[in-house]
Amino acid sequence: CFFTFSTRLEDLRVKLENEGLVNISYVVVNHQGTYSQRKFHLLKESVSEYITVYQQDEQQADVWTTLNGNKDDFLIYDRCGRLVYHLGLPYSFLSFQYVEESIKIAYCENKCGNCSYMEPEIDGICENITKKADEKLAEIEPKPTGQLSHHHNLHRHRQHH
Repeated sequence: CFFTFSTRLEDLRVKLENEGLVNISYVVVNHQGTYSQRKFHLLKESVSEYITVYQQDEQQADVWTTLNGNKDDFLIYDRCGRLVYHLGLPYSFLSFQYVEESIKIAYCENKCGNCSYMEPEIDGICENITKKADEKLAEIEPKPTGQLSHHHNLHRHRQHH
């Protein structure tokens, strides 16, 4: 389980970095339970040095309770530290596109206007990501066959909290 999760998370991190999405912080929060505490070193060893593994102390308030989440959730924050997405199961499975798309949206959207954390090259990177997404949608949308056809809009499924 550690290996599959850490491999997929590392693959996602590398993929996003190769697309130009840099300066993203990844943090894995280890569960407080005794079993998880004993397996901490395995979890830490299973991720790269670019992914932080946070070990909760048994005496502290549980991080997941504090954040109104569960151990398999993904919490995605923007560069200003605002929670943009809270993805729970099954949306948090890395084999699906929800986590990746949510990170891209949080990275690229300017919800509050000019941002002092925004760098000029980010606009170009985000335009390129949007263009690729639009091209993918165009490939999978049904083509008219000359007969009456029903056109269905494709929507991204997002959970906002």
